[in-house]
Amino acid sequence: MLSLKACSDLESKSYDAIVLVAPDTKDIPGVLKTALNQVLSLDKSAGGKGCTLVPVPLPAERLIFSGTGPIDRDYDDLRSFSEAGGAGLKRAIAAGARAPLLLVQGSMPSGDSKQAGLAALLGAMAAAYVPLEMRESVKEREKKIDVLGWFGDQATLDYAATIEEGRVVARDIGGSDPERMAPPRVEEYVREVFKGSNISVKVEKGQPHLESEYPCMAAVNRAASVIDRHDARLIWLTYKPLGEVKRTVYLVGKGISYDTGGADIKAGGIMAGMSRDKCGAAAVAGFMRAVSLLKPEGVEVVAGLSMVRNSVGENCYVADEIITSRAGVRIRVGNTDAEGRMAMVDVLARCKEMAVGKPDPHLFTVATLTGHACLAVGDYSIVLDNGPARQAGVGLKLQAAGERVADMFEISTIRREDWAFNEDKSGEFVSILQCNNAASSRTARGHQMPGAFLQQVSGLDKHQLKHSEPMKYSHLDIAGSAGELPGPTTGAPVAALVEMFLK
Repeated sequence: MLSLKACSDLESKSYDAIVLVAPDTKDIPGVLKTALNQVLSLDKSAGGKGCTLVPVPLPAERLIFSGTGPIDRDYDDLRSFSEAGGAGLKRAIAAGARAPLLLVQGSMPSGDSKQAGLAALLGAMAAAYVPLEMRESVKEREKKIDVLGWFGDQATLDYAATIEEGRVVARDIGGSDPERMAPPRVEEYVREVFKGSNISVKVEKGQPHLESEYPCMAAVNRAASVIDRHDARLIWLTYKPLGEVKRTVYLVGKGISYDTGGADIKAGGIMAGMSRDKCGAAAVAGFMRAVSLLKPEGVEVVAGLSMVRNSVGENCYVADEIITSRAGVRIRVGNTDAEGRMAMVDVLARCKEMAVGKPDPHLFTVATLTGHACLAVGDYSIVLDNGPARQAGVGLKLQAAGERVADMFEISTIRREDWAFNEDKSGEFVSILQCNNAASSRTARGHQMPGAFLQQVSGLDKHQLKHSEPMKYSHLDIAGSAGELPGPTTGAPVAALVEMFLK
């Protein structure tokens, strides 16, 4: 984990660069402003968005001014501070700094300086991240800096550090290659992360067991199950607080360690990057890491990581197969490349069973599920609520939480067309069609329809507002926000979930 230290003295000899994040140079400390003014007198653009390095008469010797650019327009948000924090740290590293000190000035017009500082700090921490394979294999590059200083309060630093520890777990699992984070290796990593913690780890595995308990997940695993190093794992992480439990949270993460598309194989070069199809499960594991550190009172959290490889071969599942889900719903496979919903739906059904009778249950699925999500909202995460969750304002609360930590969400809606889309219109063989034959990116409402499918096939359709025991359910599609190769994964939406449930 990155070494962090709070500091209140710009004269400290512990740092070799000062990274100043601010909208402009108006209110920055005198000695820093004097140094910057010498550059501004020659280059007026130096005080705007972007990084400027100048010598400064302090022990750190170097000042990197990282401007946020405008922050007062209707469409500006805290990402301006987060991005400036990351850019400033990268510039300090490029200059040879090993111990930069981060200083943040200013805030959004409707926010406060602590929010801006937290966003910039999280951006800087993300820039300091070193991928797991690099840390393990190239020791001379296992860290980019020795320490990150924070010119601010300890509470903000501690909170940012907790979020970042969760995001590191998410990036490690989500960003590592298909062999380093094949399902059995994910189990090893997770056991090590939570060893000796307040999180219990339980693993279900073996094709016969999965076929009996999680038949949809087992179908995806069928081809991979004959290769021991690729065989699926269902990893349960559970946190139980001391004292009374007032609410329960269940999270199911899509953990496709590699998605070939199965029999409906991905062609034309689009298979590259499919090791990132495990970022939903990775984010859930990262959130549980933050849970273990913050030890929230009154909330029990259960997470299921559905780790499975969608391989292609003579034993793979194919379109037209009829499979009965754990909840007893008969489905016909339409496209083996829609494996994510198959991997999660029985685990969601198991969470639904566990949630019956529990105080204030709320269920989530988290997945890099559809290309349509990327087309619809770009690089944002999407939240889709069922009726009980929408009535409770869950999507709105999650979006607001994300705004406070620069981990953004868009709100989408599951409508009647999405429910109807999945129904088998003939009524002859099955109740539900798993998918149509086209890619989600070529299907109208391609990211909304899976949100209905997950309810229809897991049994959550029996827990709507009209039923005697309604359950809140929210589906998070993070296909756009998780991060694409060759860059690192982002760790989204760990920060937003922590801000919503744990702060």
